[in-house]
Amino acid sequence: MRLSDAIEQFIKTMLTQEETEIELKRNELAEYFNCAPSQINYVLATRFTPDHGYIIESKRGGGGYIRIFRMEQDTREQLLYLLHERVGTSISALSASHLIKQLNEREIVNCNEAALMLSAVSPQALSLPITSEMKDALRAKIFKSMLLELTRRVRE
Repeated sequence: MRLSDAIEQFIKTMLTQEETEIELKRNELAEYFNCAPSQINYVLATRFTPDHGYIIESKRGGGGYIRIFRMEQDTREQLLYLLHERVGTSISALSASHLIKQLNEREIVNCNEAALMLSAVSPQALSLPITSEMKDALRAKIFKSMLLELTRRVRE
């Protein structure tokens, strides 16, 4: 397991269903994992973003801290946000992948559904002789269709 994966898992383990907010010290966490504080920054910046369902609050300095909040949203509200505000007219394979993984982590879709969704928006599925911009636009349409179906399913 890569160090960044281990740091991510450690933090996610601390953020349980009951505990939606944690406070950490960057230097203590870096010391625990025997790495540079910049490695902690990297994990936070790439794996604990609003797209992943988290908000980070940070204060640097001697008494500095990192607060991580897991955003709690109603399932339907989250799907509508993704459908109408987040996805837009274009989305990269990486961004779509992050959002699908978030849906799986929040148990909005199960592992099999997430795998199918990832497959449908993957670069392999869209390996057509068209521009990257057109692929991202097509990916957004496909992803929005899936989100719309999930929204309908939640309503029932």
